[in-house]
This record gives sequence, C-alpha cells and structure tokens, in this order.
Amino acid sequence: MESRVSRAGLSDLAVSPFGLPLALHAKEVRVAWVGRTSTEENQDPRQSLLRQLERSKVSLPESWFIVCHFYDVESGRMELEQRGRATDYERFDIPIARDGGIADLLTEAQQADRRFDVVICESMARTARKMYESLSVERALERAEVPVFAANEPIMLSGGRAQQILQRRINQSVAEYEVLNMLELSWGGTCTHVREGYNIGKPCYGYRAKKIRHPNPVKAEKGLTKTRLEPDGARAETVTLIAKWRYHKELGYDTIAERLNADLDKHPPPEPPGKSRARGAWSKSSVAEVLKNPKYTGYQVYNRRARRSRGGRNKPNPPELWVWSVEPAHEPLIPKWMFDAFNAASGQKTGSRDGPEPNVHRYTRRTYRYRSRVICDCGRRMMGHRHKRGYTYYRCWPTNNNRGRPDKHSGHPRTVYVREESINAVVEQAFSEFLFHPDRRTLLIGDMDRAEERASQERAERRARLQRRTADLARRQDNVLGQAENADPADPFTQGLRDRYNDLQAERQLVLDEIAELDAQDPAEPRRASDADLDVLDALPHLALNLNRAPEGHQQRLFELTKLHVQVHYPTHEATLVITLPREDLEMISTVATALQRPAHPPIRACITAKPQVEASVNAVRAPGAARTGCTRSPHPLSQQGRLAQIAHGGR
Repeated sequence: MESRVSRAGLSDLAVSPFGLPLALHAKEVRVAWVGRTSTEENQDPRQSLLRQLERSKVSLPESWFIVCHFYDVESGRMELEQRGRATDYERFDIPIARDGGIADLLTEAQQADRRFDVVICESMARTARKMYESLSVERALERAEVPVFAANEPIMLSGGRAQQILQRRINQSVAEYEVLNMLELSWGGTCTHVREGYNIGKPCYGYRAKKIRHPNPVKAEKGLTKTRLEPDGARAETVTLIAKWRYHKELGYDTIAERLNADLDKHPPPEPPGKSRARGAWSKSSVAEVLKNPKYTGYQVYNRRARRSRGGRNKPNPPELWVWSVEPAHEPLIPKWMFDAFNAASGQKTGSRDGPEPNVHRYTRRTYRYRSRVICDCGRRMMGHRHKRGYTYYRCWPTNNNRGRPDKHSGHPRTVYVREESINAVVEQAFSEFLFHPDRRTLLIGDMDRAEERASQERAERRARLQRRTADLARRQDNVLGQAENADPADPFTQGLRDRYNDLQAERQLVLDEIAELDAQDPAEPRRASDADLDVLDALPHLALNLNRAPEGHQQRLFELTKLHVQVHYPTHEATLVITLPREDLEMISTVATALQRPAHPPIRACITAKPQVEASVNAVRAPGAARTGCTRSPHPLSQQGRLAQIAHGGR
C-alpha cells in the first residue's frame, strides 16, 4: 500500500493553529530540494550543490525523503522573473538529477498533482540573495500550501513558529547585508585599481594589454600580474586618424566608416567579443564608439556602462558616475582638448549627411548651399526654406522641431529667418579679402585692434550701468529705512518695510556680484595677432574668388575645408560668420581656391575677418528692411566687425 500522503489527502486534513498541515506529523512526507550556486563565487558549483544537498538531507525529520531536485547555477541577486533561464549548470558535471530551476518549482507548486509536499533548502539565501525576492518565493509557496524549511533553521512541527520566523528573517537580513557589503568592498577595490591607472577587461580598439609585475610582493610571487594599455600599431594610428577627420574636417560617422572600409588592411576593423557578430568592416556605431571613448585621451576610465540595470546590461551611465584615473596612465591617441571639442559639438550635425549630394528621398528637388552650416543661438541648425517668390531663407522653427515649442520665457521668436543672399555677400567678401587678398595682414591686425577697443568700451559701459543700478538700489534702501525708523515695530506695515529692505539688499548683492564677475573677466592685456597666426595667412595664395558662380561641389569642398558656419544671434538681430584654417589642410585649401579664382579686380574695402589656425568671425551684410542693426563683438579673440545680415523675426 502506498504510504505517501497525497495532495487530496492533505487538503482534507485539519491544519494546525500555526499554519502547518497536521499530516506532516504522522505520515511520510515528500520533499522538494532547492539549491543554487553562482559561477561568480570562488567555489566549485559541483561541490557546493553536493554539500547543500547533503546538509538538507541531514536536517530532515524521520520519514521525510527527497523526491525531486530543483537547482540553478546563477546569481541570486537576479529578479525573480529572470531566474531559472540560465544553462550554466550544463557546463559542470553535477551528479544530481535536475527536475528544473526555481521557476519550475514555483510552477509545479501551483499544480494539483505536484510531486512534493514541502520544500527544503540549505538556507533561504539559496532561494534568493535579496530579501524581497526570498520573501516572494516563500509567499508563493505559502499560498500553494507548501511549507518551506531551511537546514540552518530549526524544523518545528509542533508548538509556535515565532522563534523560527524570527531566526529566518535575521538570516535573510544577514545574507543581504553580506552581499551588499561584499559588493561595496569589491567596488572600492575596483575604483582604487582604476585610479592607479590599471586596465580592467579587454583592451579597447587601438590598445593592447601590457602585463606588469603585481605591486603586492606576495601576489607577485604567485605569478599574478596587472595590465596597462599601450598603442597597438596600425589600430592606434587608425584611432588618431578618425579623431583628426572628425575634428578638422567635421566628417560624420558614416563618411568616416566609408573611408576606413576603402583600405581595411591599413585600417583593421574592430573585433567584437562574440565572433558571430563580427562583420569584418567598419560601421557607424564602431566609429562612434571610438570617438566617445575617453580612454583614448590617456586616462583610465571605468563604469561607462552599467553591468546590471533594470533596463538591461550595457546601459550607458551618465559621465558623473565614471571613474577616472588620477593622472594619464598610458600614451594618448587623441589629445584631451580635441576629444572634449568634438564631443561637445557632437549633436550639432545629428541627422545631417556629409557632402553636397541631394538627399536620397524621392521628394527631394534641390539642395541648399549652407545646409547644416547656419546655427541659431538656441543651438538648432536652421533649415533651408525656398520661398514661393524664388528667395531662399534659412529658418529656425522650434514648433516643427522635435525639441518641442520654445519656452515663452526664453525670448525665442516663433520663427527666425536669415536670407541666403545676405550670407552670400559676406562669405564672398570674407574669402576674397581676409583669406586671399594681398592686404589681409593689415586688415586682420587693424580689425583686431578695433575689436579690442570695442570690447573694452562695451565692458566699461556695462560696468557703468551696473554701478548706476547699485546706487539706485542703495537710495531706495535708505528711503525704506527712513520710514521704518519712526514706525511702531509691532505694526504690520513696519514688518513689510523690513521685508522690502531685505529684498532690495538681495537684489543689490546680485548686481555687486555681477560687477565683480565682469572685473574678473576683464583681460589685463589686449589680444594681439602672433607671428604664427599671420604665417598661416601667408601660406595661402593671393586670389580673387568668384564663389557665387562656382559649381556647388567646389563651394562645398572649400566650406568643408575651412569649417565655415554662420551663427545667428536673434536677440541682437546679428549674425557671425566663422572660418577655421587647419594647418594640415592649407595646401588643399589653396588648391581648391585656385580653381575658383576670377580675374583680379579693385579690392572693396570692408571690415571682414579671417581667423588664422583657430577661428575667424565676420558679421553678415545688412539688407534693406532689417529689423534692427548694430555691431556686436564676436565671442572669439580674433574676431572682426563687418556688416549685418538681415534677420526677420516672426514671419517672412
């Protein structure tokens, strides 16, 4: 006769006041064993599971016997719905017949024909390391009327369970504390390891691992080592080339990938960890990964991506969570200033293609000469707009932008327009006079002096306005103080005067702080053009250009080499044209410009600039009907003042 207690028999029997079926006291009981171990622990999963099973068997009461085994080889810190999916147990020779994992146990517990009456484990930490997950398992089994016991707790079948529950909760709390404490200690050691410049994991593309003797003599005697990064030949040169293309030529990720794929022997593509994912070529994402990796600046950086997160692995962490080495730890492949520069401006060309070719969209009918080169003060690229009367404009239209409507407090108009004809005139003058004109040295030096004089005058005027504001606030404070002196202190009016005095004092302090900040920004000496700056201009030929009649492809090539862009300042109704002359591209600039020259003509005297080596700024030409005009100082030290572009606000 079968002596085991069936599921139906248990449901018919009475239940003790403490939640345990009375059948557990008198009948043979079927037990399901639960085990878990992690491959990340410094132990053998095979030996660990065998030990857990043996300890569980020893703790069982007489007439209790294990009929099925559920175990996993995975981290106990995983969320419950993610448990039981790993197959790491297959890599180990575990001599225990496996009936499933924790998920299979919970599923079978809900079935009427389940094979077990109770569950046993070495400790509740084996069901889950986190207390919340462990309690969830316990609660799920309790709802299915399946008691769960642990070998490190007393198994009491009679009397109260309060002592047992108290001990279980203490054990669960201690288990979670040990995990968190271990993680904090491990994290602290990892951060110290990185701050000292040592590498963790596989070296990034362009570097290889260089083993060095372990600084701990005891570990060094055991043969343990640490690694630092060193350049990896052609791959290191490829990283540097990618950075130069991005910074000097402002190429997009797709264009850079195409150039690299043209010679894979010279520019070997990166190899992903999984060989099955290798495509044998550069992609947009692989180029972006190189340009965004701060390790190429010479610093060791860790925690750029989260190893575990609710959104999945490899989720990017914000830069404030990155761990940096105290000082450069290996040879840099990208200068730090260059890395910061092209990453600060990385979003300016998002969604814009390189080259003058039309968009591949079937509805594309034309291209715009200054596409992606006209930037509004709000940071958006101004898009080309062809008016029905034949005029071409560039406009900033926030209501049609994915960033949403402009903030009503920002002062941004509904629409900002700048006419292409105005930009054409200034660009023609900038290249003809300040880059290729015989008198460009004189124009540059003279205009720099005038720019410094204007800047000093503007600072002096602003300081005078602030001082007048301070004097006015002090006068108003004295008036309020005079009214409060002869008033009753208990009068609510007196209290209001006191509050008003404090408000005026706070406003006055803000103005004083602004004056102090202005004085701190005031340069001690004016910026002068260096010989190196002027030598860059001398490297260019003397030409008379005809940009407006040149083929669009030639124009775009010259604009690309000189990194031309126009900054539109809608608050002041002005625009600034910026030109940059990289030293390594001077010969190419001269070649392209020579193809655009025209017969010499008398120079037109105008106040326009070119900035050698760094950046050059000019203001666009004012057209009839502009809302308001006036000159503004360019934010760059080598700026020149010119005429203004027409900027229409709020409509055509």
